[in-house]
Amino acid sequence: MNEINLGKLISKGETVDVYKSEDGKLAVKIFKPDCPKTMVFYEALMISKIEETGLNLPTVKEIELIDGKWALATEFIEGKTLKQLMDEEPEHKDEYLDDMVEIQLDVHENTIRSVAKLRDALKSEIDSLSDIDYIKKYELQTRLDSTPKHTKLCHGNFVPENIIVTDEGEVYILDWVGATIGNASADVANTYLELSLTSTETAEKYLALFCEKTSTSKKYVQEWLPIMAASKLAKGVTDKKERELLLTWLDVVDYS
Repeated sequence: MNEINLGKLISKGETVDVYKSEDGKLAVKIFKPDCPKTMVFYEALMISKIEETGLNLPTVKEIELIDGKWALATEFIEGKTLKQLMDEEPEHKDEYLDDMVEIQLDVHENTIRSVAKLRDALKSEIDSLSDIDYIKKYELQTRLDSTPKHTKLCHGNFVPENIIVTDEGEVYILDWVGATIGNASADVANTYLELSLTSTETAEKYLALFCEKTSTSKKYVQEWLPIMAASKLAKGVTDKKERELLLTWLDVVDYS
């Protein structure tokens, strides 16, 4: 195994920092010290499994320790994120949003064996929340238990920042550490919440597109919002504004 020489810092996150290697060939995720080793190897396993579906994603090249921290190196994909394209070409934002939904539908067309079940993960996350009382947890668990059991591939963090478009127009999907098998509408509700943190208008357009393309009731997706808000809070949210917004989504209501 060759030693990885880190170059430019690409992004900083709560659990990982991402660097471009000095030779420009690798994207290197450096996991924070408190991240369990299992997270690193699970993401590598998920990437390897998802490659078999034919979806475009950066392949795993190396796993190693760098300065005592676990590092996952994948091939570096040259291009722009969908978020960058939306910001640079606001006049085409709706078109890019439509493309984003189509890409997500391609993800949901797949299923993979021996992968974590979204339903099981959500149950554990709701139980782990210390911000809510027993009654609220019971309401959320009851809502989750009433949802249909599906086995579609769910990305877990499907946002414009995790979609790269190359100069040749090829599309690659990043960040598969949260991938599970479950109900596609839960994955959509999660994306809706992420988009709503910056733009309610964009989130609503996205949801409308998904529902139109799949003939899904908007109410059906909205039923997942309190559950997915609880999931996000359980993963740890340090931003005060984001935390307050997610807490408002925890209220279990019936959408009309």
